[in-house]
Amino acid sequence: MTAARSLAFNLAFGLVTLAMGFIGLPLLLGRRTWVHAYGRIWARACMMLLKITVGLDWEVRGRPPTDAVLIAAKHQSAWETLALILVVRNPAFVMKKALLWTPPFGPYLWKAGMIAIDRGSGAKAIRAMQTAAADVIAEGRPIVVFPEGTRRAPGAPPDYKSGVAALYRGIGRPTAPVALNSGQFWGRNAFAKRPGRIVLAFLEPIPPGLERRTFMRRLEDEIETASTALAEEAEQARRIVP
Repeated sequence: MTAARSLAFNLAFGLVTLAMGFIGLPLLLGRRTWVHAYGRIWARACMMLLKITVGLDWEVRGRPPTDAVLIAAKHQSAWETLALILVVRNPAFVMKKALLWTPPFGPYLWKAGMIAIDRGSGAKAIRAMQTAAADVIAEGRPIVVFPEGTRRAPGAPPDYKSGVAALYRGIGRPTAPVALNSGQFWGRNAFAKRPGRIVLAFLEPIPPGLERRTFMRRLEDEIETASTALAEEAEQARRIVP
């Protein structure tokens, strides 16, 4: 049953993404806000498909930021990208530059003003990221970064990169840590999606101005502790359901 439901979702997800990608092309000639609004429609459609086909629902805990801050989120699956598009207003995601050339959504990412970096450029990439981030903050938009750089399986040792500290220092704004348990239901690069309820939790903001090591230690401890608790909560709920 899980395989059949997952297949139904994956097919529907691909068709919706492809269709909306081509239908929305005229928006690329308009305002950036149009593309952000269209992205929210797409993300909402995908979430509805997940609920209908797989039986996978979600909830938000805590208060999503409404101003220009740094949002540092745990990354376990593609799901949190959809969720953060919905709950954060006009975010700029820090992402790998290659995604700008990925059809059909690459042009939309460019138009939406995402922060695309070349991970192979080392220090040059960090400087370019800081410059782009300063422009985003000046526009009053929040920045979303996945501190580990890529998706990590639940329970995998954390691997927080120094880029998040460079952003934190460069923009001089609070950082909102985000914990989640999406990997319990939609695994890293996994075909199967399991029914249940994903939790996305916004934790207490970390104030600006902390020393680099202090910031990194606090960010990792808070996200990992909360994400582990959410994973245990998901496993307990799964045992209860017959």
